[in-house]
Amino acid sequence: MFSSKQRLAKRTGQYGIGRLSYLQSLVQEFQSTESSNSKREILANLANFAYDPINYDYLRQLNVLDMFLDVLADKEDQDPSLKLYALTGICNSALDKRIKAFYIENGGVKLVLDYLNWYDDSEMLIQAVTSLMYLVNNDSRKDIMSDSVKLRMAELVKSSDTRVKNLATIFMEDYIR
Repeated sequence: MFSSKQRLAKRTGQYGIGRLSYLQSLVQEFQSTESSNSKREILANLANFAYDPINYDYLRQLNVLDMFLDVLADKEDQDPSLKLYALTGICNSALDKRIKAFYIENGGVKLVLDYLNWYDDSEMLIQAVTSLMYLVNNDSRKDIMSDSVKLRMAELVKSSDTRVKNLATIFMEDYIR
């Protein structure tokens, strides 16, 4: 649920942990833990926090946006859950103009495009396609509207997963044609 800073302060109370402090503790734990399960849980939480615009400044300040990109770029760690949560974080935050520009300037479009080929993972495809839709602007249009993306979207329109099929159809109608 979207909130205001005043409402968050009221709900947190005088002695409660603030949103920034909580997010900072999540980032620190993600960076220090060796547990794969903990990393997944933390990244999933950060991706969920990326849904609320009130957190955008905190996410930028704590370099969480870099974290999402780093997880996608990490070729050694192939944990699909981590990749999915990183894509979800990008998808959830990319509507903000400054965050969108950050992702585009830092190779986010290319990283997201790499995940269009996860043939057997509908959730991954949904996050990748939606992220690309949110990342389209004059600077990224050429990469997102490339021939290879057009071909992939044409394949996805035939998907047996209705959600993937519908997203690909919307992408084709709104961005390709």
